Amino acid sequence: MGEKVYGHHAIEEALKKAGMGSTLFVQRQGGERIEALVREAKLTGKVAVKKLSKEELQRMMPGSDLRGALLDLGGPRRGASRLIETSVEEFCASLGEDDEALVLILDGITDPHNLGAILRSADQFGASLVLIPERRSVQANETVIRVSSGAAQYVPLSVVTNLSREIRTLKENGFWIYGADMSGEDSYTVSFPKRTAIVMGSEGDGISQLVRKNCDHILSIPMRGHIDSLNVSVAAGILMYEFRRPRQ
Repeated sequence: MGEKVYGHHAIEEALKKAGMGSTLFVQRQGGERIEALVREAKLTGKVAVKKLSKEELQRMMPGSDLRGALLDLGGPRRGASRLIETSVEEFCASLGEDDEALVLILDGITDPHNLGAILRSADQFGASLVLIPERRSVQANETVIRVSSGAAQYVPLSVVTNLSREIRTLKENGFWIYGADMSGEDSYTVSFPKRTAIVMGSEGDGISQLVRKNCDHILSIPMRGHIDSLNVSVAAGILMYEFRRPRQ
């Protein structure tokens, strides 16, 4: 099997870009929502449909909440995945001289649910690119795609070996780098430039020292609650909104 997608929203989005060799496995007598997925799969003219018993379907991904449907994109990740992957160099080269862009840099996010939620917000707020490191970070796996409700299919990703080096490349192409940390300047006072990159640190340790040294500014989200921090996916969504707010 190739890359597998489950969760009704994620399957709906993946079907829009599924290629030949893909198969939608569904539970027999799965109800109206499952039949709607079957119709969408058949309309593509590329996706085969196979109906299985509930037990047969669950054996394909033990322990996962498939909810009656599983889409196999039919091939290795890079061959069959409909994720948009690019390099930082290619991304920067594609920008016009006056183009604005929002880049999100994820420095060691390890929870797939956080990455999925971040990608969903990145799609909603029009992030141009999301950077994730190759090591010590969760990758865009099936759980991430499901949690993103299919948004992972639309947000360009760059998996990099050295975040600091890629940050320098962004700077050379007119980007200003803003790191998120509780000790930083209040985000609502910041006037983001048209080319902005926002760095979000890991769930436990925040931004690494080496990456922090490459940031132009450190900012924080002012809070009034009783706990000392926000979930990283919530914080990422707020900061992306702050970038977009004056541009609406």
